[in-house]
Amino acid sequence: MKKSVIVTGITLALILAITACAPKTGGSGGIATGKLIKSAPVGNLTATLSNSTGQLKQGDQEVTLSFTDASGKPVDVGAVSLNFHMPQMGSMTAMNDAATFTTTSTPGVYRGKVNLGHGGEWQAQLAYEGAAGTGKTTFSVSVQ
Repeated sequence: MKKSVIVTGITLALILAITACAPKTGGSGGIATGKLIKSAPVGNLTATLSNSTGQLKQGDQEVTLSFTDASGKPVDVGAVSLNFHMPQMGSMTAMNDAATFTTTSTPGVYRGKVNLGHGGEWQAQLAYEGAAGTGKTTFSVSVQ
């Protein structure tokens, strides 16, 4: 009796620890997408930019870009591009930092890397082309 209570207690503790440490998925079919940075409509889809902290920072970082339909289901859009643009200000020249993406095991969810050269307000210029058609949008993001 005492052994079964101990085993049950250990099993319960393990289940709770695994659940607490499991990656959060943000509704993208089991792929951990991290915390929301920004969502924007693009055509009849919603594009969501996220990472582990929910904030973009100056320098190298990883991001996740996902596309969903009106019901929240991931949609494979084919080739994606995301350019971060900061217009010229005073003597500072305009900056463009492009993210590079790879596909994941979930259609419509892309992993990316970007090196943002400066903090401040940027324009994220997003485009896709593929089986879901083509789409383009621009939205503002803050970089710490």
